[in-house]
This record gives sequence, structure tokens and C-alpha cells, in this order.
Amino acid sequence: MRLAALTLLLAAQEPDSAESLRALGAQVTETGGAVTRVSFKDSSKLGDAEFRRLGRLKDLKALTLYGGCKGLNDETLPLLSGLTRLEELQVDGLQATDAGLAQIAVLTNLRSIAFFHPSLDLKGFDGSGFAALKALPKLERLTVAGTRFDDKGMAAIAEIGQLREFRTWHTHQTQAGNSSLEKLPALRVLRLGQRLRRWDGASNAASLDDSTLEVLSRLKTLEELTLDEARLSLEALMQLKSLPKLRKLELLRIDIPAEDVDRLRSALPDVKVEWKPLSDDERKKLDAYLKP
Repeated sequence: MRLAALTLLLAAQEPDSAESLRALGAQVTETGGAVTRVSFKDSSKLGDAEFRRLGRLKDLKALTLYGGCKGLNDETLPLLSGLTRLEELQVDGLQATDAGLAQIAVLTNLRSIAFFHPSLDLKGFDGSGFAALKALPKLERLTVAGTRFDDKGMAAIAEIGQLREFRTWHTHQTQAGNSSLEKLPALRVLRLGQRLRRWDGASNAASLDDSTLEVLSRLKTLEELTLDEARLSLEALMQLKSLPKLRKLELLRIDIPAEDVDRLRSALPDVKVEWKPLSDDERKKLDAYLKP
């Protein structure tokens, strides 16, 4: 009994235990007694000690850090370098510099990464550091959204030739940046959304409009395409007929007449086209968002 009690006491004190992580607010999944998945809905209070604790989870395969994880930066990213089995990483609020992003490349088992609001308040960040992710041999899925990432960032993404799925919206890219997508030879799934409005009120042209479709029509490997927050014409969308493998087209918050969507569906009989009319509120918001 004394030995059993001592074992329980030591387990309770173990800083990397599932219960200690749950005490921090994490959802934890264990497999065969090992922690394999950790998810935080609120990461705003995580710091050096917590990232060091996470970095010791040698069997961890999936890590989600939502809710403003601003404590994860150039100085704390190395604390996660021990996650050699990590396959999925989702972070909201990462504050790494472009140079600091290279530290993620040590996690060579990563297959899927999602960055929401990365380095949004960090001056000088343009996303060029994402080129370092080309060193991840298994990386297939990448999301970059809600950031000042610009055309240099898009050029960096184009260096990750193994990508099969890429999703991006609310960035500072331009139409010129969209052309970088043509350099991804294995791209199967793409979500392309509207640019992020500049906070100072300065004009910045739309990154998704009719002219974008010319570039998209050249992505011959595409199987699924999602377009979000734009005003598009039937004539422009008809260019997608040139995509031989396209099987799904999702039009989110796209301003287009219903009869034009019907014509598009007829022209693309092998493609599942998903669309619903904008509500009055959605239309009002889109009108405001698309102003030059």
C-alpha cells in the first residue's frame, strides 16, 4: 500500500502528465498510456514553462494552440524541438519572425500545419520565412490566414513543392502573389480568400476578383477549390472548365446571380458546385470590405 501510494504521489507531481496538462486547461488524448494529442482553446497564458513541458511529450502527434498563443515566438519555439513525432500543428497568434520560422523545420514528421493570425502585430513580417518549411518532407497541408503575409510570403509558399493542400485568406497578398500558386506541382486542394484590409484606411486592391480566375484556370492538378469573399462573374468562373481534375467548387460569400450559378453547374457537370445567396447583412459587409 505504501509503494502504491508513493507511485500515485509521484505521478501526480509529474509535470508532463495528462492530468497536469488538463489542469492547465488542455484537452488531452492518451494512447497506450502516452499523451498523443493536446489541444488548448485558450493559449494566451502559456509561457516558457508550459512550452518546455509540452516539448517533453515525445509521443505527441497533434498539438493545437488556439486562443492567442502569443507566448510562442523565436525564443520559445526551440522548446518544442523535442516533438519529433508531431504530425499536426495548429497555432493561433504565433509571434515568430521570418527568420524564426526556420525553427519549425526541425519537426520533420509534420504533415499538416495551420497558422491563424501569425505575427500579425510584428513589424517587418512578410511571410518569406515560410520557405524554410520546404525542408519538411511529409508536409502536405498548410493554412496561413489573418496576417500581413504578402507576395513575398506567397513566393515562399511556392517553394514548398510537396504541398497538396493550401488555404489562405485575410493577408496582404496581391493579384501578383496569386501567380506563385502555379509553382506548386502537387496542389490538389486550394482555399483562396480575400485580402486583409489595411488598418490605416489606405487603399489596397482586392486579391480575389475576376482576374484571379485566369491564374486558377492554369492549376491543372486542382481537385477542390474554395473561393471566399468576392464578387465574381459567370464569364470568369467559366475558365475553370479547363481544370480536368476539378470535382468540387465551393463559393463562400460570393456575390453572383443565382441564375449564373445554375449556368455554371450546367457547364461543369462533373463538379459539385456549392453556393448560397448572400443575406442582406452579408452583402452589406461584402460591399464595405471590397471598397478600394
